[in-house]
Amino acid sequence: MKRKVAALTAISALALGLGGCASTAGEGGGSTADRNLSCTNTIVNEEAEQVLLWAWYPAFESVVDEFNNTHDDVQVCWNNAGVNIDEYTKLNTALKAGSGAPDVVMIEAAIVPSYTLQDAFLDLTEYGAGDVEKNYTEGAWSDVSNDNGVFAIPVDGGPMGMLYRSDIFEQYGVAVPTTWEEFAEAGRQLRANGYEGYITNFPTNGKAYIQSLFAQNGAEPYEYDATDPESIGINLDSPEVIEVLEYWEALVDEGLVSSNDRTTAEDNARMLDGTYATYIAAAWGPGYLQGLVEGGVPEGKWQAAPLPQWDASDPVDVNWGGSTFAVTKQAANPELAAKVAMEIFGTDEAWKIGIEEATLFPLWKPALEADYFTNYEHPFFGGQTIYKDVFVDAADGYKGFTNTPFQNFVYDKTNEELASMVQGKSSAEETAKSLESLLSDYATQQGFTVR
Repeated sequence: MKRKVAALTAISALALGLGGCASTAGEGGGSTADRNLSCTNTIVNEEAEQVLLWAWYPAFESVVDEFNNTHDDVQVCWNNAGVNIDEYTKLNTALKAGSGAPDVVMIEAAIVPSYTLQDAFLDLTEYGAGDVEKNYTEGAWSDVSNDNGVFAIPVDGGPMGMLYRSDIFEQYGVAVPTTWEEFAEAGRQLRANGYEGYITNFPTNGKAYIQSLFAQNGAEPYEYDATDPESIGINLDSPEVIEVLEYWEALVDEGLVSSNDRTTAEDNARMLDGTYATYIAAAWGPGYLQGLVEGGVPEGKWQAAPLPQWDASDPVDVNWGGSTFAVTKQAANPELAAKVAMEIFGTDEAWKIGIEEATLFPLWKPALEADYFTNYEHPFFGGQTIYKDVFVDAADGYKGFTNTPFQNFVYDKTNEELASMVQGKSSAEETAKSLESLLSDYATQQGFTVR
């Protein structure tokens, strides 16, 4: 069994694209004063022990300063080790070496299982995680915990909604859709009435985007239980998944939806110039959209609405993205590291910075439910209270999603297969079958039993 778990650890590193070698978590201990930490931020109390934290949040230095100014017993030493895969590469190198990892690290919620498989993170239950569970939504907590423990603390999330150009819908006399059937029909009506753009863009490189749309239709693409780490269920060749793929395939084929990669210069320009009538977005989407506009002044009249539903009488809320803080097993002082993970975004003051300066969407319920957040009149959306109108309810309704312990591999292969589909090289059903086969074969080759 020990040999098999070591093999699975290597698999997880390979799936993350981090070198394909087994990592050694290492154990914490010793004084933080012995480490000669180099910090991006200013340490307020140099006598206090320091917790090394890696994170790439925007405006994060202000959050760190808020924490350090209000804590005498511990100080955060912050470094930005890179965004996403850049940070994970450095983290995996440190795990393999048995030293050099931070005490606390920012991790996307979907990637947490990849590291728990490596036994890289502490179970935070013994450090008081159970006491703060009540402060988080059900779905957010589900994404960081399993039957073996709690392995990260939620920070921000991406409950989904629809951002739309109300001026375009008004100009062409088309009602804002509430269901996916209405959405397709709205695309046809816009085109028939003279609109030359697309009702939206379907990005084949959206990573968790398509996984969320699968889940909204009732699909459960993956089954994974950390108490049985050698076994995994993969169910992409299902009627629910195929229906979602066929829906978007048809809209692309009709020319009503484009299929450009996200975050390219061309796509960013199209987001603003009226090429897209809607943006199917996570709660961080408004901040992303606003960040594309110099001076923050919107081009066109943007509004927010709930995500279109398959069945309006039985709405399903889903999530796209989100991040957490985990404590590595190399933490010099696990108790203080856990305190930082649980408390750095555990105040209204910190969250006002996160919301106003970084446009993060809080999963900490005292902020999520606070008047200053729910009643925030977003200037980019003409003063609409978009959080209260759309995203808070979506966050409350989200119940969690099961990710694989090789989620980045899943994303890479999904991107490839979706690109093939929208280019007309494969049908929706063939895409689902190919994904099922690719991921099942990969899991089997790496030592998993596929159910």
